[in-house]
Amino acid sequence: MTQQLFHLSLNDQRFPPCEFALKDPDGLLAIGGCLSIKRLRNAYASGIFPWFNENEPIMWWSPSQRGIIELDEFHINRSLKKAQRKLNPVVTVNMAFSQVMMACRQQRINNEGTWINSDMLLAYHEAHKQGLAHSLEIWHNGKLVGGLYGVMQSGVFCGESMFFHIPNASKLAMWALVNWLKQHNAHFIDCQLENPYLTSLGAKVVSREEFLTKLNTAAQYSVPDTMWLAQTLENIYD
Repeated sequence: MTQQLFHLSLNDQRFPPCEFALKDPDGLLAIGGCLSIKRLRNAYASGIFPWFNENEPIMWWSPSQRGIIELDEFHINRSLKKAQRKLNPVVTVNMAFSQVMMACRQQRINNEGTWINSDMLLAYHEAHKQGLAHSLEIWHNGKLVGGLYGVMQSGVFCGESMFFHIPNASKLAMWALVNWLKQHNAHFIDCQLENPYLTSLGAKVVSREEFLTKLNTAAQYSVPDTMWLAQTLENIYD
């Protein structure tokens, strides 16, 4: 297909096929539109995600190479097991979504800048209220020390960001997420883009075509009603 950058209207919630995405920058498919819940649902169902900085137009992406974690391929090394035994954290879901998202934003502002801008904060807080976006929290001595958030509306958990305040806390969050997804017979985790940190946890790269095929298969999955109720996850590392 011919590469083409699309300009989205505010009213039409549809997206063009991912195969039109540009090669440079890789995966940029469309700009504009809005971050409404309906548009976000359509985007993630189509293998597309928003990613843009403050004061930039909304940009929508579908990279030619996609980072994913197969649940059975998650890598748990000795040091992570040791950290879990030493910390013995309390793990919860959807107990502190706003805190998790703000912590992810702050950690990236302090390091390299962040795409979790004011528009994204508002949009994903609303997505959380609507049951589309979810968080997983790691607590130690009553304090939030790590966590992650993302979107799940099928058999795929689309990870958005994670943070840690103490070593290994974000890895423990990912481990707990993998086990939680396994318990509910979900399919895989979409990491969007590969990086060394995720690779160390077992992430791999697949082509856009393979990703969309897997996404289509996962669309047949129905998220259990009780899966993302605010709750503590008991014995999640067993």
